[in-house]
Amino acid sequence: QVQLVESGGGLVQPGGSLRLSCAASGIGFRLYTMAWYRQGPGKQRELVTRITSDGRTAYLDSVKGRFTISRDNAEKTVYLQMNSLKAEDTAVYYCNAALSGVRDTWGQGTQVTVSS
Repeated sequence: QVQLVESGGGLVQPGGSLRLSCAASGIGFRLYTMAWYRQGPGKQRELVTRITSDGRTAYLDSVKGRFTISRDNAEKTVYLQMNSLKAEDTAVYYCNAALSGVRDTWGQGTQVTVSS
């Protein structure tokens, strides 16, 4: 059974940091492009960042220089380090696993709230 489980969300003050984790099971993790999406209140889901199987990364302009995605293939886990958090980063963050020819897999989401 393919499964992605996110953790690490919570409430943080503006300027603070959080580290999200996404543990995968049931997939050949090292082959997949892993990504983090988010959906803020009243907004559409958007791609925040992704990392390919060979480690190439891409970021949403608004998070460049503040967020870092990384992966540990041995642990089948992808991470999102979020620094200098802003109120507009408040959203539910979703982990995604994608591979050509295979239906995407999504995690259940983890809430990140940035507020003083």
